[in-house]
Amino acid sequence: MKSAIEMPMKEITVLLAEDHMIVREGFRNMLELEADFEVVGEAQDGRQAVALAKKLRPAVVLMDIAMPQLNGLEATRQILKTIPGTKVLMLSAHSDDAYVQNTTESGAVGFLLKQTSAQDVCRAIREVHAGKTFFSPSIARHFNRLNPQLPSKTGKLNSKIAQLTSREMEVLQLIAEGKANKETADALGIGIKTVEKHREHLMQKLDIHDTAGLTRYAISAGIIESSVQLTIV
Repeated sequence: MKSAIEMPMKEITVLLAEDHMIVREGFRNMLELEADFEVVGEAQDGRQAVALAKKLRPAVVLMDIAMPQLNGLEATRQILKTIPGTKVLMLSAHSDDAYVQNTTESGAVGFLLKQTSAQDVCRAIREVHAGKTFFSPSIARHFNRLNPQLPSKTGKLNSKIAQLTSREMEVLQLIAEGKANKETADALGIGIKTVEKHREHLMQKLDIHDTAGLTRYAISAGIIESSVQLTIV
């Protein structure tokens, strides 16, 4: 008579990308209580998130929008370009329509408010892993009132940010963080004239014609935290 062999539950591997350590620890502690989740890595900025995702190939990434070095929107675009099978759930403390719109444009399949309950976070991870989309209940109700089909993976919203290349997104973030052209060039490993050309393209595509305007746009889109504005106004 054959003995029954208990098969281990398949784990959903998760990468946490969040620049605040205490928030990362909170998510890790919460997810480790679930039998089917395995937190395989933690990133404190967007560039680290991209590097770890390429190395670890997690099933799901919990991605904060506003992070140093590289914002979550562009990090998501870069991750999905290399690992299209990974599912990204975006995290934010804000629920502005623009934030949610830019999330869907980046390729993320869900949007979670940081105030979301632990139960909903776990449900979101399982649902996106299964190929569905998930938005915090309050956001889903809001968009269902406006248009039952938005936001969705198949009906992405059209926004100016979708017109930007990866390099333009990186330059926009550094400009908004108050970096001079030389600092931006050094950070990205490109020439100053190239930075100036990217800045020119940004202003044309966004129809914004000064640094303060680019900064306000980056804040409204969730690319940088609003507190950064204090250092450059």
